[in-house]
Amino acid sequence: MNIEKPKDGQECVWDYPRPPLLVRSSRTVRVKFEGVQIASSSTGYRVLETSHPPSWYIPLQDVRSEFLIPTKKTSFCEWKGTAKYWTVSVGQNSVENVAWSYESPNPRFVEIRGFLAFYPNVLECYVDEERVKPQPGGFYGGWITSDLVGPFKGVPGSHGW
Repeated sequence: MNIEKPKDGQECVWDYPRPPLLVRSSRTVRVKFEGVQIASSSTGYRVLETSHPPSWYIPLQDVRSEFLIPTKKTSFCEWKGTAKYWTVSVGQNSVENVAWSYESPNPRFVEIRGFLAFYPNVLECYVDEERVKPQPGGFYGGWITSDLVGPFKGVPGSHGW
């Protein structure tokens, strides 16, 4: 594995800690589906974890809840706790389990209670005005921007990272 060296203004995801760190951000993040803005915020959090591009968490008050439908899916994160999932639906189009939240996160992540994260592989997600690329592999929800270098967990052969 070749870890990329960051240029000025870039972060290397291999410099992120494990266990992950929760960092407040004032950057503007937006989420769109079918041309409709689902969320926009400059008061979110980034979760920074070794080898992962950040997952962005947006406060519920900055999300248009009329486009969200809770699902029965849950998952467990050893750091954050149990996540519940949401479908995003606009008109006749919807994508299941494309957003998640932690209603009772572990104490270290209590600040993201009432925040939602979104998968950028099926939604249009932006940091400032840059459209993000999804974290490889489809399992993780990291947002890759031009100010990050990797390699990123999720590429073939990265299961044991």
